[in-house]
Amino acid sequence: MARGTIINRGTKEKPNYTVIIEGARDPVTGKRRQHWHSGYKNKKEAEQARTKLLHELDTGRYIEQSRLTMRDFMKEWLAAIKPTVRESTWETYEVLVRVHVVPHLGHVTVQRLTPATLNSLYEKLQTEGKKSQRVVQKRRRVQASGEETEPRGEKNGLSAKTVRNIHIVIHKALDYAVIHNLVQTNVASIANVPKPARFGDHDMKTWDASTLGAFLEGIQEHRYYPAFLLAAMTGMRRGEVLGLRWQDVDLDRGELSVTQSLTSYGYTTRFSSPKTRRSRRHIPLDQKTLAALRVHRASQAAEKLRQGPKYVDTGLVFTQEDGRWVHPDRFSHLFNTLVKKSTLPRIRLHDLRHTYATLSLQAGTPVKIISERLGHSSAAFTMDVYQHVIPAMQQEAADAVATLVFGN
Repeated sequence: MARGTIINRGTKEKPNYTVIIEGARDPVTGKRRQHWHSGYKNKKEAEQARTKLLHELDTGRYIEQSRLTMRDFMKEWLAAIKPTVRESTWETYEVLVRVHVVPHLGHVTVQRLTPATLNSLYEKLQTEGKKSQRVVQKRRRVQASGEETEPRGEKNGLSAKTVRNIHIVIHKALDYAVIHNLVQTNVASIANVPKPARFGDHDMKTWDASTLGAFLEGIQEHRYYPAFLLAAMTGMRRGEVLGLRWQDVDLDRGELSVTQSLTSYGYTTRFSSPKTRRSRRHIPLDQKTLAALRVHRASQAAEKLRQGPKYVDTGLVFTQEDGRWVHPDRFSHLFNTLVKKSTLPRIRLHDLRHTYATLSLQAGTPVKIISERLGHSSAAFTMDVYQHVIPAMQQEAADAVATLVFGN
């Protein structure tokens, strides 16, 4: 049976009670192992701790005290999981840890981490989380280009979805800590995690058909017109458009294959394969888009000849003048600039995807087909995202049947 002693290592005016727990005997020395726990303000608090610690020791749930900080622990955890997860997943975890976890919790020991500590972190990230993120992005931009291009007028808070992703990383790491007897419980399990907005609750903006047509007509002379056209007419994601290679495009058959994506976090970019089977898909193309791609391929070939040995042949469909990939953030910035210069309602680049889906639903395209073209996990997911379109479709369906039955 384990034994416990309480001593006061402070003074009468400033007590500092310590609980000394004696466990099993060391098989080599024969002496009992001692575990010291300090920092209790009074004897009653120390006695309660002694009872708890003795019970944990006797039941095999006792955790050795450690001064391991979150900075060192997260580094250890990332190294341990690297062989077990996708490279792109690991890189995302590493960035979230480096940019958002370590700057705020790096000095905290793993065993001192509490739900309240995490709650405070999540609240802080929602109000000023982008500050540290922009510092990293700025440093990488300066290193890459030698120019300082700090964005202006941005909100400082991270979205609830991003904070939730950070929480998921912390939770996974603390699961590892529990398994390896670094902590007794995963405190992230009872932290208050912000709820991301439901689909349709956020500010999803779309264009109607005439507005989209006006936008595309107005940018026909722009270098990346074919890329924006492709995004608008297929609903492909930004990274999928920029990661598209000519070997994945069959102009004769009129279709393309989505096999990779160009992703970024800050100024770090990489090509990655689709995460799910449905994301890897074939997309038939309309004649207008096919014609634009044919013209674009000829222009790109001529550009390659002009550049000569300076040209970097990446095999990508959409590139810079020297053949290198286009950074996803730059692509979004170009779209925002074009929209700003027009008199059209402001939408984001990603809203072209929403516009495509909405117009397809309004045109009567079966939801299953739209879901497959978008690379969604299921038709039900597609309907959940675009449920705001359903009421109008139901009215049109009712009117259509009535017209068939009763005529005009």
